[in-house]
Amino acid sequence: MSPVTFTPNDVVRIAALAKIPVTKTEETSLAAGFTTTMTVVEKLMELDVSKIPPASHISGLENVFREDIVDESRMFTQEQALSNAKRTYNGYFVVDQVLPGE
Repeated sequence: MSPVTFTPNDVVRIAALAKIPVTKTEETSLAAGFTTTMTVVEKLMELDVSKIPPASHISGLENVFREDIVDESRMFTQEQALSNAKRTYNGYFVVDQVLPGE
């Protein structure tokens, strides 16, 4: 596999896609950092991991679960939940529509 290298122009394109402003200094610095990262990734891709079992983490920690029990003493009635709402309709909150770009 040929080594992947990033140029400042690549960084400008990536930054534009992510809508992140970058300075000229950052373009050069990030290009070098991306190239270094990809070099490490390429080395990792060369490793034979066929005999290694998949793992989601290596710490040995386990999730602690609890019973999913409803504590009715902490519940609101529908009327209580809606009591301070500015607008309601048929037992639901009414809010203004949220559209992208507004």
